[in-house]
Amino acid sequence: MSDRYAVIGNPIGFSKSPLIHGTFAKMTGQDLVYEAIEAPLNGFNERVDQFRTAGAKGLNITAPFKLDAFAYANELSESAKRAGAANCLKFEGDRIIAENFDGIGLVRDITVNLGVKMAGRRVLMLGAGGAARGALLPFLRQEPSELVLVNRTLSKAVALAEEFAGCGPLIVSGYAELADLAEGYDVVVNATSASLRGEMPPLPGNVFRGAELAYELAYGKGLTPFLQAARAEGVTKLADGVGMLVEQAAEAFDWWRGVRPGTARVIAELTIPLS
Repeated sequence: MSDRYAVIGNPIGFSKSPLIHGTFAKMTGQDLVYEAIEAPLNGFNERVDQFRTAGAKGLNITAPFKLDAFAYANELSESAKRAGAANCLKFEGDRIIAENFDGIGLVRDITVNLGVKMAGRRVLMLGAGGAARGALLPFLRQEPSELVLVNRTLSKAVALAEEFAGCGPLIVSGYAELADLAEGYDVVVNATSASLRGEMPPLPGNVFRGAELAYELAYGKGLTPFLQAARAEGVTKLADGVGMLVEQAAEAFDWWRGVRPGTARVIAELTIPLS
């Protein structure tokens, strides 16, 4: 009988995870089935209980259940603790182990797939929500010379900085103050939800000057206002989050199965040209 895995969310019809993990299984010769589960907004625990009772081995978690998954687990990895959320669960008897691979996947996409080094570089991250939280520690572990976190609500960014105090050179700023800090960033990452609404974060015009990479966490949206602005300012490397999506999936697959699949082919298949 094949091992069972799934992605859980609400809504879930858009998810690429069944395609990604199905491809990984074929590539690596792993005997598993992978499905998509749409749980009621207030029914996460019950639905996961049912899946575990049926013999499931693991789950990927997408919106809006990453906090539910964190609370559901009885063991937490350091990445999950730091993120305050889980995007992956593994079931081993009574053990429910939580991980968060989002930040690791993002760093791997930037440094390996896109070939942009972060060590000793100035990095700007827009947003202080769950996506930013999950990426902070992996980013700081790359040892940038400076990581600037900017958010509309400055107090939220300050609270995050306090949590990650001592982990690296983390600076917080509001958008209005950003112009005074902008001496040139090498990597600019949009971790806000603005692009999902077709909007542009309120950035001063000089933040892209001299940047090597502008990275949009949203994927499949084409040339978002953020990426359009970066291109207009001469940034040569533009990317959306499809690589992050595939890389975090590969991390989860390796954690579950003990084999890491190649990602280049899957990324290429899912990439929508930025035009």
